[in-house]
Amino acid sequence: MRVRGNPRAQVVRIGARLDAGTSAGVRESLHEALDSGDGDLILDLSELEMIDATGLGVLVGAHRRALSVQRRLVLRGVPPRIMRILAVTRLNRVLHVEVPAAAVA
Repeated sequence: MRVRGNPRAQVVRIGARLDAGTSAGVRESLHEALDSGDGDLILDLSELEMIDATGLGVLVGAHRRALSVQRRLVLRGVPPRIMRILAVTRLNRVLHVEVPAAAVA
Protein backbone atom coordinates (compact mmCIF):
# COMPACT_ATOMS: atom_id res chain seq x y z
CA MET A 1 0.00 0.00 0.00
CA ARG A 2 1.30 3.45 -0.96
CA VAL A 3 0.10 6.87 0.16
CA ARG A 4 0.64 9.86 -2.10
CA GLY A 5 -0.47 13.35 -1.18
CA ASN A 6 -1.15 16.61 -2.91
CA PRO A 7 -2.75 19.84 -1.68
CA ARG A 8 -6.29 18.78 -2.61
CA ALA A 9 -6.31 15.03 -2.00
CA GLN A 10 -4.35 12.02 -0.84
CA VAL A 11 -4.25 8.81 -2.87
CA VAL A 12 -3.85 5.45 -1.16
CA ARG A 13 -3.21 2.47 -3.39
CA ILE A 14 -4.62 -0.76 -1.96
CA GLY A 15 -2.93 -4.04 -2.86
CA ALA A 16 -4.46 -7.25 -4.21
CA ARG A 17 -6.16 -8.33 -0.98
CA LEU A 18 -8.23 -6.56 1.65
CA ASP A 19 -9.19 -9.30 4.06
CA ALA A 20 -8.77 -10.48 7.64
CA GLY A 21 -5.03 -10.94 7.10
CA THR A 22 -4.36 -7.45 5.77
CA SER A 23 -7.11 -5.35 7.32
CA ALA A 24 -5.28 -4.29 10.50
CA GLY A 25 -2.40 -2.71 8.60
CA VAL A 26 -4.66 -1.10 6.02
CA ARG A 27 -6.98 0.28 8.72
CA GLU A 28 -4.05 1.83 10.58
CA SER A 29 -2.66 3.41 7.40
CA LEU A 30 -6.04 4.82 6.39
CA HIS A 31 -6.60 6.33 9.84
CA GLU A 32 -3.16 7.94 9.77
CA ALA A 33 -3.82 9.34 6.30
CA LEU A 34 -7.23 10.68 7.32
CA ASP A 35 -5.88 12.30 10.48
CA SER A 36 -2.85 13.89 8.82
CA GLY A 37 -4.17 15.24 5.52
CA ASP A 38 -6.75 17.50 3.96
CA GLY A 39 -9.22 17.14 1.12
CA ASP A 40 -10.43 13.88 -0.34
CA LEU A 41 -8.85 10.56 0.57
CA ILE A 42 -8.87 8.55 -2.64
CA LEU A 43 -8.54 4.78 -2.37
CA ASP A 44 -7.17 3.33 -5.60
CA LEU A 45 -8.66 -0.17 -5.76
CA SER A 46 -7.51 -0.96 -9.30
CA GLU A 47 -5.24 -3.80 -8.08
CA LEU A 48 -7.76 -5.23 -5.60
CA GLU A 49 -8.64 -8.82 -6.43
CA MET A 50 -10.21 -10.07 -3.18
CA ILE A 51 -12.18 -8.47 -0.37
CA ASP A 52 -14.01 -10.13 2.51
CA ALA A 53 -16.37 -8.89 5.23
CA THR A 54 -13.45 -7.62 7.29
CA GLY A 55 -12.20 -5.60 4.31
CA LEU A 56 -15.66 -4.16 3.74
CA GLY A 57 -15.67 -3.18 7.40
CA VAL A 58 -12.38 -1.35 6.90
CA LEU A 59 -13.94 0.66 4.05
CA VAL A 60 -17.03 1.53 6.10
CA GLY A 61 -14.90 2.46 9.11
CA ALA A 62 -12.66 4.68 7.00
CA HIS A 63 -15.76 6.32 5.49
CA ARG A 64 -17.11 7.10 8.97
CA ARG A 65 -13.76 8.42 10.16
CA ALA A 66 -13.49 10.61 7.05
CA LEU A 67 -16.89 12.12 7.81
CA SER A 68 -15.85 12.81 11.40
CA VAL A 69 -12.85 14.86 10.23
CA GLN A 70 -14.83 16.64 7.46
CA ARG A 71 -13.20 14.72 4.63
CA ARG A 72 -14.52 12.49 1.90
CA LEU A 73 -13.49 8.91 1.12
CA VAL A 74 -13.52 8.18 -2.62
CA LEU A 75 -13.12 4.73 -4.19
CA ARG A 76 -11.31 4.90 -7.53
CA GLY A 77 -10.64 2.18 -10.11
CA VAL A 78 -13.04 -0.34 -8.58
CA PRO A 79 -12.79 -3.63 -10.52
CA PRO A 80 -16.13 -5.08 -11.76
CA ARG A 81 -15.95 -8.04 -9.39
CA ILE A 82 -15.47 -5.76 -6.37
CA MET A 83 -18.20 -3.42 -7.65
CA ARG A 84 -20.62 -6.37 -7.69
CA ILE A 85 -19.80 -7.06 -4.04
CA LEU A 86 -20.41 -3.42 -3.18
CA ALA A 87 -23.73 -3.53 -5.04
CA VAL A 88 -24.90 -6.77 -3.39
CA THR A 89 -24.08 -5.36 0.05
CA ARG A 90 -25.55 -1.98 -0.99
CA LEU A 91 -22.36 -0.27 0.10
CA ASN A 92 -22.27 1.40 -3.31
CA ARG A 93 -25.09 3.58 -1.92
CA VAL A 94 -23.06 4.56 1.15
CA LEU A 95 -19.51 4.84 -0.17
CA HIS A 96 -18.57 7.34 -2.87
CA VAL A 97 -17.44 5.35 -5.93
CA GLU A 98 -15.76 7.39 -8.65
CA VAL A 99 -17.24 6.68 -12.07
CA PRO A 100 -14.72 6.68 -14.95
CA ALA A 101 -15.30 9.37 -17.58
CA ALA A 102 -15.77 6.72 -20.30
CA ALA A 103 -18.68 5.18 -18.37
CA VAL A 104 -20.47 8.51 -18.23
CA ALA A 105 -20.28 9.18 -21.98
